[in-house]
Amino acid sequence: MGLSRLAALHGVATSYSPSPDVTVSVPDVTVIAVLAALGVDAGTPEDVRRSLVAAESRSRLLPPTVVVWAGEPLPPALTALPPGSTVTVEPEPAGGPPAPATSWKVPQASGAVMEAAGPRPAGWTDPPYGVHRLHVRAPDHHEATATLVVAPARVPQPPERTHGFLVQLYSLLSARSWGMGDLGDLADLAAWSGRTLGSGFVQVNPLHAAVPGKPTDPSPYRPSSRRFPDPVHLHVESIPEYGHVHDRTTLEDLHQEAAALSEAVLNKGALIDRDAVWELKRQALELIAQVPLTPGRRAAYCDFLAEQGQALEDHALWCALAEVHGPDWHAWPEPLRDPRSPATARARSGLLERVDLHCRLAWLTATQLADAQRAAEDAGMEVGIVHDLAVGVHPAGADTWSQQDAFAHGMSVGAPPDAFNARGQDWGLPPWRPDDLAATGYAAFRGLLRGLLAHAGALRIDHVMGLFRLWWVPEGRPPTDGTYVTYDAEAMLAVLVLEAHRAGSAVVGEDLGTVEPGVREALARRGVLGTSVLWFERDWDGDGRPLAPEKWRRDCLATATTHDLPSTAARLTGDHVTLRHRLGLLTRPLEEELTEDVTSTAEWLALLARLRMLPEGDGNEEAAVRAVHRFLRATPARMTGVWLPDTVGDRRPQNLPGTWDQYPNWRLPIADPEGHPVTLEEIAASPRLHALMEVLRPPKARTAPPGERPA
Repeated sequence: MGLSRLAALHGVATSYSPSPDVTVSVPDVTVIAVLAALGVDAGTPEDVRRSLVAAESRSRLLPPTVVVWAGEPLPPALTALPPGSTVTVEPEPAGGPPAPATSWKVPQASGAVMEAAGPRPAGWTDPPYGVHRLHVRAPDHHEATATLVVAPARVPQPPERTHGFLVQLYSLLSARSWGMGDLGDLADLAAWSGRTLGSGFVQVNPLHAAVPGKPTDPSPYRPSSRRFPDPVHLHVESIPEYGHVHDRTTLEDLHQEAAALSEAVLNKGALIDRDAVWELKRQALELIAQVPLTPGRRAAYCDFLAEQGQALEDHALWCALAEVHGPDWHAWPEPLRDPRSPATARARSGLLERVDLHCRLAWLTATQLADAQRAAEDAGMEVGIVHDLAVGVHPAGADTWSQQDAFAHGMSVGAPPDAFNARGQDWGLPPWRPDDLAATGYAAFRGLLRGLLAHAGALRIDHVMGLFRLWWVPEGRPPTDGTYVTYDAEAMLAVLVLEAHRAGSAVVGEDLGTVEPGVREALARRGVLGTSVLWFERDWDGDGRPLAPEKWRRDCLATATTHDLPSTAARLTGDHVTLRHRLGLLTRPLEEELTEDVTSTAEWLALLARLRMLPEGDGNEEAAVRAVHRFLRATPARMTGVWLPDTVGDRRPQNLPGTWDQYPNWRLPIADPEGHPVTLEEIAASPRLHALMEVLRPPKARTAPPGERPA
């Protein structure tokens, strides 16, 4: 009982329910390891007793972070303060003269009476939206200080109905790409699809900075830093200093090598080679960096440095040190493993030029991200670029080095066993410590969101359930031996809503898989859209059949597939089953898997036919793909996403979960049904694409003749 009580006090689960009628106990060894990662000693019964006494004797007037929602009752943290307590709020700087602190005295009434009085008791005035310092002095002279987050009730909302493309940017090569898709291609895709197709958004994979390696991990979901983008996405020729490089011969040689890389991918069956692309771009960018900035450009760069502050300094220094000592900071000389050590400061002095180069690359990349969003807006897109936030970072990368106290070392994020994976999952991503987040006023989360939202029309959050709880797996243990650790979802959501409000950006949460009861409702209350994938939308509370379009939820991004799922063509033809069979990934006989897949697909096709979305006798694959998207358009979903490879009949998944080197994950260009890569120019001219996108166009209103009222 002592261990369970101690675990509960620190948000560590000692059991979990994979289904409503099943409860699984977490091994004590897991609970002890997770508590240790949170700085709580529970190794022996005596340790448990001592830690329990310490935890229960800790009395606080306030939790470390307090949330106030606009227009809603004050939280218990304030209403339950002792009567007569004085509450003082010091507003955060807003760019002008510092705002004066405001004080409020808790009335001589119980918390219940205060809450019954309405959303705001007499005398209390909400500070402006933002993150402030909150100080309380009780009548008995006890004092406490906390972070106060004041947030609007909901994030900004997208338009009532809009559609757009989902694409893995690296896979989108144009005729001018250097071997993989880049931010110039993204801007061009947005400008073309917005103007020609009436698209409202383009959603891309995470563009976070990667950990360099031999080879670099190609997964965009295991980055070095989520705060800063990767300069491998730069379109080199769009950098203003490019035209002023003196060494044109070397630049031309690099161009020819880049053209050869693209030719190999597009016409010779080569995979996208991120490392080869980066080697060429690195050399070109180093030449460009030798060109002095104009006064205006220099001023813009200095502004960027000032805005990003210590976070950018740390990121650039990690990049410079990694070039010397390798990409895993755990293997660096011990003094350099501490970002604040004197040895690290001396190393920085010796690497000033490289640190400045990496700062400049971050600036150039941010500038092109802004250009892409501007191109989307200029093309009439209501949303624009939808960026993607990965669930975590690589354990050896820049974020874990510079924010070591924020991460739970010796732990990895994953997923418990479920109906689709009996062994559970270990994603190799160290989780944030909820206690450190709260104690620091969620500073790391705020900075991360502010950077991502700076040039985003919307933000997709991978595994959005991680705002509420995450499955922690102790190092060396199987995923089945993990447990859930809870986060302060109220505070996490308040920070998210606040930063999205400041940026004017919508938010989409990827809420697929095992979702704790109440999570979807909490997200919806704050205006966070969900994700609905056609093949998973069934009447699970009834007969289990495909869910009719009118029964879908409205506040979601509706799609036919995702980067982790088969393309629609592969799903319709069963190719995805035979692919997994060839790779030895099936857990049942091939015939059994195929029978189940054919049955499932047939149920959907039958529904499409009944709804007259699939013309009778028109059973070819291309017509079926159009019917699937016609169905998505018939749902009330506010956003409809089209997987860009679906528009040209690509049958290959970009990522096949459960594989490492057995399948070329994250390295495939978009291709036609025969597997031949296609360029952005060919995609834009594709009759198949235009026929598909026509089904998503809203019905055109009939133009009434003069003197007649429109129908």
